[in-house]
Amino acid sequence: MTPHRTARDRATRSKSRGRSVPWYFLLPAAVFYLFVVAWPSLQGARYAFTDWDGLSQRQDFVGLDQFGRLLDDPAATGAITHTLLLAVGITVIQNLVGLLLALGVHTHIKSRNILRVLLFAPAIITPVATGYLWQYLLAPDGAVNRLLDGVGLDSWRQNWLGEPDLALWTVVGVVVWQFSGYSMVIFLAGLQGVPQDVIEASKIDGAGAFRRFWYIVRPALAPAITINLMLSIIGGLKLFDQVWVMTQGGPGNATDTMSTLIYKNAFQFNDFGYGIAMALVLTVFVALLSGAQYRLLGRQKGAS
Repeated sequence: MTPHRTARDRATRSKSRGRSVPWYFLLPAAVFYLFVVAWPSLQGARYAFTDWDGLSQRQDFVGLDQFGRLLDDPAATGAITHTLLLAVGITVIQNLVGLLLALGVHTHIKSRNILRVLLFAPAIITPVATGYLWQYLLAPDGAVNRLLDGVGLDSWRQNWLGEPDLALWTVVGVVVWQFSGYSMVIFLAGLQGVPQDVIEASKIDGAGAFRRFWYIVRPALAPAITINLMLSIIGGLKLFDQVWVMTQGGPGNATDTMSTLIYKNAFQFNDFGYGIAMALVLTVFVALLSGAQYRLLGRQKGAS
C-alpha cells in the first residue's frame, strides 16, 4: 500500500468519525424519556383493560370490553367523525392560507417584516387564551355580531358557538386563525431555498405565475409541505384546548372530539378505564395516520 493511499484512507476514516454521532450522547435524553414519558404511559395503558373508575381501589380485569364499547357508543362514533372533520378542515384550510400568506410576504415590499410579525403573532398565544378570546368575540352579543350590525350585514348575525351545524366549523376557523401564521413561517423557510436565477429565467422564457409556482417553487417547498401537513393533521386529531374552552363539546355533542370525550369519561363520568381505552385508540390512530402520511409525502418528494 502506498504512503499516499494510506494517508488518504486515514483522512477518509477521520471524516467518517467526525460525521458520526456517538450513541451515548443520546443516553441522557433517552433515559429521561423512558422514565418520564414511556414507562408512565405503559403503566397507564393497562387501565384500558379494567373497569377502574379512577377513584376506588377496585380494578377488575375486563379484557377488550372497553374497546368493544367504542363500536356501540353513539357519542364515541360521533366524536370520531368530528375529530376527522376538524383534522381535515384545519389541515386543508390552514395550509392553503399559510401558503398564500407566505407567498404574499415573500416579496420586496417595505412592510414585509412587520406583516410577518403580525401574522405570526396569534401562534404564540396559548390555546386556552385564544379560546376565551374568541368565546367572548363570538358571543350572541359579542364583537363579531356587533361589527356585522355596524356595517349593515345584520342578516349575517349568527349564534356562532350555539348552532350545532355551525359550531364545529367555527372552531376550525379559530384554529386556522391562530396557526396559519405558524404554517406561513415554515413555508417562508422553504421559499428561501427557491433559486431566484431559475425564477428570472422562467420569466424570460414566458412562464406564467402558475407554471413558475408548480414547476419551480412547489418542488422546492416539498419539505415544508411535508412538515406543515404532519403538524396540522396531528394537531387537528389531538385538538382539545380550544374546543373545551369555547364549547365543552356542545351544543349537545356537536363539537365533541375524541380528546374532549376522553376527558369527560375519565374525569367527569369516573369511567377511567373507558377513557384510557379511547386514548389508546386515538394514539394508535394518530401514529398510523402520521406514518402513512409521512411515507406518502416522502414518495411524492422523491418523485418530484
